[in-house]
Amino acid sequence: MANQNAKGFKRLVNACYFSVAGFKATWEHEEAFRQEVILFVITTPLAIWLGETNIEKLLLIGSMVLVLLVELLNSAVEAVVDRVGFEHHELSGRAKDIGSAAVMMSLAWAAVTWALILF
Repeated sequence: MANQNAKGFKRLVNACYFSVAGFKATWEHEEAFRQEVILFVITTPLAIWLGETNIEKLLLIGSMVLVLLVELLNSAVEAVVDRVGFEHHELSGRAKDIGSAAVMMSLAWAAVTWALILF
């Protein structure tokens, strides 16, 4: 739990520690995140090499960063839903499905971005 009394620089330092913990937890518990990080590691040098302008490079890399951001948020939603309970509930399933749809849309956006820039 975050120290609610921390202010200024101490709050920023705490936030960094919590963020690192979030990355570690996602890496450890979410295979999809690990796969997308590997995809990011592969595509980033390709984007730098294949992008003709700085804007193209930014769009190519940024589309992959978007995938990682959406996956982090989806993983957070799934963790909260699982925390509430593992029994089947329509709203729990809907929340997980919506998160999954968001990840799929970010992947589609990345694919379209790469296709339009490279082809």
